[in-house]
Amino acid sequence: MNEQGALWTVDQVLALAPDDASRRAGSKLGSAGPWSGAGSAGGAVWGLCKGSGRTPYRTVVDTTGPAYRCSCPSRKFPCKHALGLLLLWAGGGAPAAGVPDWAEEWLAARRERTPAAGAAAEAGPADPEAARRRAERRAARVTAGARELEQRLADLLRGGLAAAEQSGYGLWEETAARMVDAQAPGLAGRVRELGAIPGSGPGWPVRLLEECALTHLLDRAWLSADRLPAPLAATVRTRVGLTAPPEGPVLRDRWLVLAQYDSADGKLTTRRIWLHGESGGRTALLLSFGAGGRAPQHAFPVGAVLDAALRPYEGGGGLRAELVEQFGVAAPAGAPPAGGTVGAALTAYGRALRDDPWLDAWPVTLTEVAPARAEYGWQLADAGGAGGDEREAVPLTRAAQARPGLWRLVALSGGGPLTVFGECGHQGFTPLAAWSPEAPGETVPLV
Repeated sequence: MNEQGALWTVDQVLALAPDDASRRAGSKLGSAGPWSGAGSAGGAVWGLCKGSGRTPYRTVVDTTGPAYRCSCPSRKFPCKHALGLLLLWAGGGAPAAGVPDWAEEWLAARRERTPAAGAAAEAGPADPEAARRRAERRAARVTAGARELEQRLADLLRGGLAAAEQSGYGLWEETAARMVDAQAPGLAGRVRELGAIPGSGPGWPVRLLEECALTHLLDRAWLSADRLPAPLAATVRTRVGLTAPPEGPVLRDRWLVLAQYDSADGKLTTRRIWLHGESGGRTALLLSFGAGGRAPQHAFPVGAVLDAALRPYEGGGGLRAELVEQFGVAAPAGAPPAGGTVGAALTAYGRALRDDPWLDAWPVTLTEVAPARAEYGWQLADAGGAGGDEREAVPLTRAAQARPGLWRLVALSGGGPLTVFGECGHQGFTPLAAWSPEAPGETVPLV
């Protein structure tokens, strides 16, 4: 992690959250409202957070570890108060100040137990051996959680899927909470998705069986991770919920901003930015988070070209990357990436599934396609076929058909062919940007 002299980004703080619920709860505490006496100095951040009782919670974070201390009863580390305090600090809300006695007492005791921690703010990164031991302890907890989940799935199949509708959501939520305790937020998220399937409409037993199979596959992959190829093992760690800093080679290119859209979860806003490298032909995803009512850190105009260096993360097909440095200002426009047919896009998604079986969608660019109405709704069909039966088509997702961007796409096409960028997955295609033949350098956002 960074030294005290450099504020952490919101992304760095949220990466510490043990699960999505903590991330959301911490985001609500990332503003100055609930805090008093907040300050920072010498590798530490502290503050008093107003809770439901008369006495505020005392929260202190040693940023050189990091390590956390809070007087709240939560069993999660870091708790929501520690996350909120770090978000407040990241936003400049914890100014330099003298350390209060209650915070200094814990910090001094920590330095006595681990002398290296007392000098870490000046000496540099935390002890790698200590980090390795922490990683091993967390891996052991995740393994215990995966085995428990395997037993839960076995019990479900032994009793029959019909029983899942009768037992209600409470048992699933209890299992998800156990996965959170095991520090496996990825498994917890999948369990909650399983709990929402029973009784969700016609064919729900088939969908439940499919998702149980994928969850079982993830469990077995984690328990056998030491025998997997390195790229797949990295993907499994990511899917389980273990975060790791980007460690790939730095890639400098001229990156076309293909799409940018936000999704909100409580007071946490997640921004997804799709980029395409002109020289390397690589597609990259930047994730940026905004908490406590603040906008996400990164924002780029769709269609602009950035001269920038990115560093990719492991796993997930190598799509996600971190922005290392941007050189100069963004150029106003760029041509769309080279694309292909609908069949080529489906093949690309299939190949990506080979490396990541839990992948919901894959970024693709379709050329010479047109929106068309079908019995089940809207689709994108190849425009170059000799007849309607010979053309391949991909349906638009339900979410895409409910957005105003669909009518923007139809109007831009006017019945003619377009180039369209979007996410292709098992639920269909979500168009995110389009280009008409008349203006190939003008990117039209669809979200």
